[in-house]
Amino acid sequence: MANSYFRYKQFTSHQDQSAMKVTTDGCLFGAWAAKAIHERKPEQGRWLDIGTGTGLLSLMVAQQNPDNLIDAVEIEMAAAEEARKNIHGAGKEKQIIVHQADIKQFHPAHQYDIIFSNPPFYEKELKGNNTEKNKAHHNEGLLFHQLLACCKQLLKKQGSIFLLLPYKREKELLEKIKETGFVVHQHIRVRPAVRLDYFRMMIELQFKAEAPGIIVPGELAVKDETDQYTPDFIELLRDYYLYL
Repeated sequence: MANSYFRYKQFTSHQDQSAMKVTTDGCLFGAWAAKAIHERKPEQGRWLDIGTGTGLLSLMVAQQNPDNLIDAVEIEMAAAEEARKNIHGAGKEKQIIVHQADIKQFHPAHQYDIIFSNPPFYEKELKGNNTEKNKAHHNEGLLFHQLLACCKQLLKKQGSIFLLLPYKREKELLEKIKETGFVVHQHIRVRPAVRLDYFRMMIELQFKAEAPGIIVPGELAVKDETDQYTPDFIELLRDYYLYL
C-alpha cells in the first residue's frame, strides 16, 4: 500500500484521495521541469498544470519559480480538494489556484506561457474496476491527442509544454506530436537504473514556424550499479528530498 503522504524539504504531499500517487519518476520530472523553467528566468506570467493530482508538480515548479501564478486543473473532485489542502499547507494558495474541471471544458480568459503535465500512461491497456484510477492511469477521460489539442489552444505562441511520457510508446507519441504541429525542444530518456532499459521520457514541446533541427535525445538514470541514486538524480532532487 502506498504511503499516505510524502514529506519534502518545503512541503508535504498527502495522497489519500488522489488516484495518481506520488512516484519517483514523477518527482524527477517535476524537478527537471522546474529547473528548466527557472534557468530561463521567465518574466512574471501564468502557467498551467494539467491533471495536478496531489498538486505535486505545481508545488515543485512553484518552489523554484515563486513569482508566477499557476492554474492547477484536476478532473476528480476528491483529488482537487486534496491538492488544495497540500497547497494551503505549503503556504502557496495565493500562487497556485486549483480548478476542479475537465481540461476539455476548461476555458480561461488567457493563454499560458508554460504548460506542464504528467498525463495518463496506459491508453489502450487493460483497465481495473476503479473509475478514478482508470481516469488517472488509462486516459479514460483524456486521450493523448486530446491533451495536445487542448495545449495547442491554451499555449501562447512562444510558450513551452513539459510532459512526462512512457518510453515504450515513444515512436507513436512523437508522431502524434508532429501531427499536432509541435516540435520537440528537449527529449530526455529515463532509466530506472543504469543497467535497465528506458521506461520514461521527459520532453519539452514548442511551436515552430521554421523546420526544426534534429534533437538528439539525452538520458538520465535514477539508480546506479550499487542501487544508489545517481549524481544527476541527486542534483535535480537535492532541493526537494529530505535526505539528499
